[in-house]
Amino acid sequence: MAHDGRTVSSNFLWRFMERFGAQGVGFIVSIVLGRILGPEVYGLVAIVTVFTTIVNVFVTCGLNDALVQKKDADDLDFSTVFYFNMVMCLGLYTLLFLTAPLIARLYDNPELIWPIRGLSLILIFGGIKNIQTAYVARHLIFKRFFYATLGGTLIAAVVGIWMALNGYGVWALIVQNLVNTCIDTIILWLTVKWRPKRMFSFERLKGLFSYAWKLLASTLIDTVYGKLYQMVIGVRYSETDLAFYNKGDTFPNLLVTNINDATNSVLLPVMSAEQENREMVKATTRKAIQVSSFVIMPMMAGLAACAHPLVRLLLKEQWSPAVPFMQIFCFVYAFYCVHTANLNAIKALGRSDLFLKLEILKKIVGITTLLITVRISVLAMALGSIFNSVLSQLINSWPNRKLLDYHYGEQLRDMLPHILLSLGMGGAVMAVQLLGLKDLPTLLIQIPLGIGLYLAGARLLKVKALDMIKGVLSSYLHRK
Repeated sequence: MAHDGRTVSSNFLWRFMERFGAQGVGFIVSIVLGRILGPEVYGLVAIVTVFTTIVNVFVTCGLNDALVQKKDADDLDFSTVFYFNMVMCLGLYTLLFLTAPLIARLYDNPELIWPIRGLSLILIFGGIKNIQTAYVARHLIFKRFFYATLGGTLIAAVVGIWMALNGYGVWALIVQNLVNTCIDTIILWLTVKWRPKRMFSFERLKGLFSYAWKLLASTLIDTVYGKLYQMVIGVRYSETDLAFYNKGDTFPNLLVTNINDATNSVLLPVMSAEQENREMVKATTRKAIQVSSFVIMPMMAGLAACAHPLVRLLLKEQWSPAVPFMQIFCFVYAFYCVHTANLNAIKALGRSDLFLKLEILKKIVGITTLLITVRISVLAMALGSIFNSVLSQLINSWPNRKLLDYHYGEQLRDMLPHILLSLGMGGAVMAVQLLGLKDLPTLLIQIPLGIGLYLAGARLLKVKALDMIKGVLSSYLHRK
């Protein structure tokens, strides 16, 4: 099922609005909760989410992508995956419930047992929600996500802040996450028409799984690797060290992951529909890299430049040790658009085998870096992520030299104006701190200055991505 440009543009806008709406609310809530709860509580929750996130991969990845990628997926496919996922969710929840004491013993902290059992309930909601998510992605009706996500985020924010103010500590964060997913699931279930039918096919499941297991394995490797750093910090260093590492990652992650998810969810169905037309897949990949890097890179450069006054103002001085981590992760996340676009092209072309091989190779590099840096310091571990990021870009883009005739050098040229503009803007923004003003006046100068300089530079250099974004917005507003 091919999709016209207007449909794609409209869905990009809805997905971006949904992600930015959730990100805006999440940003405010994280500031409020960070001021109330402090680093120790966040360190405890970080340990809990390590395990729930890893287990959740079995629910959210693989078969969902297979439903989106399969050209002729029907109700039998969707119903089969729905029932399989529900059984999987119940089994995984039981596993985490029973192993919670063992995990608590690993960290020598009995307080972890019930938070693990509580947060693991998110798996059950995920099992109900994820097939609806695949249906929305396949049919490009991302407007449904906007209402579901924003509703869940707002209600969860109120609940989380109320519990934090009333002394519930770690449970404020856990219940906030549960309520968010629960409300999100209910709204999505009410607004998306698809319902599971009384049908199931082992043959269809086997066919979908032949594609899905490689993506599942790839995502599992990636997730375990991503959480491995937090597991090691939690065991070798203190919960406070882990909290600073995580908080430094939270701000850039919040911005980039939302954009990345929006791009990811729209790109895969669009590319999959055109998978036989390699030129079209290349053009879509190229536009994704150009537009995403145009948006993400100045955000990361600006955030890194504003990190010191921003953290002091929003989270108080107690969170200042998180600033170096934030600046490091800003560099790492600045290039996520390269990973997303290249990997989506590989998935859309049905090369889940190649996807898995790339993940294994990148993780060998990452674990080697971890083993070298873990004995030095937590900061050294974070710095190692920069090396991993650069090498991963090269690895992810390598197959598309042949698949799409789109090599990394060409991709770098497409991003180069955005890189140079972002570096220049970041330097100017950071220089504002030399004025010696208080944090609020400094930020009030830095933020508009950064936006103005970047957009003026983009217009002066006639950057293509700016024209693309203008074209999408004007087309959408004209139709409205």
